[in-house]
Amino acid sequence: MALIVQKFGGTSVGSVERIEAVADKIVGFRKRGDDVVVVVSAMSGETNRLMTLAKDIMDYPTPREMDVLLSTGEQVTIALLSMALEKRGFSARSFTGTQVKILTCNTHMKARIREIDGTRIHAQLEQGNVVVVAGFQGTDEHGNITTLGRGGSDTTAVALAAALEADECQIYTDVKGVYTTDPRVVDDARLLSSITFEEMLELASLGAKVLQIRAVEFAGKYKVPLRVLSSFEEGPGTLISLEGDEKMEDPTIAGIAFERDEAKLTIAGVPDVPGVAYQVIGPVSAAGIEVDVIVQNAAEDGTNDITFTVKRGECDRAKKILDDLKASLKAREVLVDRKVGKVSVVGVGMRSHAGIASKTFKALADESINIQIITTSEIKISVVIEEKYLELAVRALHSAFELGDPDYNKSGDS
Repeated sequence: MALIVQKFGGTSVGSVERIEAVADKIVGFRKRGDDVVVVVSAMSGETNRLMTLAKDIMDYPTPREMDVLLSTGEQVTIALLSMALEKRGFSARSFTGTQVKILTCNTHMKARIREIDGTRIHAQLEQGNVVVVAGFQGTDEHGNITTLGRGGSDTTAVALAAALEADECQIYTDVKGVYTTDPRVVDDARLLSSITFEEMLELASLGAKVLQIRAVEFAGKYKVPLRVLSSFEEGPGTLISLEGDEKMEDPTIAGIAFERDEAKLTIAGVPDVPGVAYQVIGPVSAAGIEVDVIVQNAAEDGTNDITFTVKRGECDRAKKILDDLKASLKAREVLVDRKVGKVSVVGVGMRSHAGIASKTFKALADESINIQIITTSEIKISVVIEEKYLELAVRALHSAFELGDPDYNKSGDS
């Protein structure tokens, strides 16, 4: 018998019929003898509906009251799912984040979990109940309702699994698991049976949308085995753990991640003096703009060009900051390119195998794709290229590292 924490997102509980299907899935685990704690999101579209209602009242709703409002979405789902389980003859009890005592900081709409009291949940499990918990929410030390921001339900599930010392945390989504890359871009993308926390963190931060970074960080910190599965199809999914794939010593790559939403800015001709990089990047970061790839090139005339990338939606704000700095830094010009993308090769095998970088660059060169910026870490190589070549680059790298599913049938079956 195992203790399993399961999380079902908004799409998985998007209708009464889907909630009934989730209940059937949970019953299967209970019949097997497992204890189950379930974390659910609001029904698909409900959070957006509530936000629209708030904006109809106020242009800038108070964060505290927004948290009170948005937390109601999950309360509907936990009650309906508990009813569905009761109908099937399995005792269930629903709890909000406040009732479970998920203690957070007091930052509304993006709170961080500080502590979870598992006493009440353990007591319910001992009574043979399925415990259904509202994801995405908690309470601060003053009793105010808080919400955890984007991906909050994933974080709730992993945090509960850590606090309860669960055997596994299962995240149910609308995909079968973690793939070597996006199957919509590469037809023969392979479903990974397992992957390390490190690799999953890199893939998530570099554009893979399967899991939120916060949830993976939490799972890695507390060594919670994390499994991604489909709500709609049976299958083993992908296990994310410390060990990852037993073949991780092979000179292979876990996956290819990519991001379209990139823009590149260059402030050219700045003086080559100590501290100039901070004088450029500091004000951009201080404005709350996340800077991604940074490169500094020295010119023959003794000046530097400093280039960096940001999310495309932040490009105009970042450019204005550079324009304002141009005179004081005695820079020559500010250049902007909104048509770039980033492709990344990720794998722990890079630590023990040479030649990954050269294979990456050769695969792109063979397709006549020019690399504008290169950045590396122990387990990843990222390149910035023209956006129009992004999907071609992903397919070329996926093929070069032989990541395709060997059982893939080009007729459409795999």
